[in-house]
Amino acid sequence: MSETTEQQSVIKVREALALLGAHGQVRALDDSARTAKEAAAALGIEVGQIASSLIFLADDKPVLVIASGGHRVNTMQLAAILEVNEITKADADEVRAATGFAIGGVAPVGHPHPLRTIVDIALSRYDEVWAAGGHPHYVFPTSYDELLRITAGEAAEVG
Repeated sequence: MSETTEQQSVIKVREALALLGAHGQVRALDDSARTAKEAAAALGIEVGQIASSLIFLADDKPVLVIASGGHRVNTMQLAAILEVNEITKADADEVRAATGFAIGGVAPVGHPHPLRTIVDIALSRYDEVWAAGGHPHYVFPTSYDELLRITAGEAAEVG
């Protein structure tokens, strides 16, 4: 990813957060936060506090699932929540098309079009959670309640 693209994706997230009245600020990490484990290690927090933005295709329509870093999404459970027949994990091109971000840096906000969003209730156990800021080296702090608000998300058990 070029420096210009990196900056544009992070700027897009900062602008979306400001527009939505979010409290946390996007910050750069020295090391990559491409995975929940890497992000938690870089921040010195529990992996469960990482709000991983994952894109699935629900009957071929993109859906954003914000899962606790400590969870694997149960696709059968997700299909029941969404009332669809088939759930598949989106590939890199589908993720970029749906969100404008590359895998590893998908932010929960700043997408080109609104996405139906499911937020893992496991994140509610923490006062503070961290989400990707549009690039694998950028993150921002938020809360479970704020995450629900800024994404217009639906709370559900996904893991």
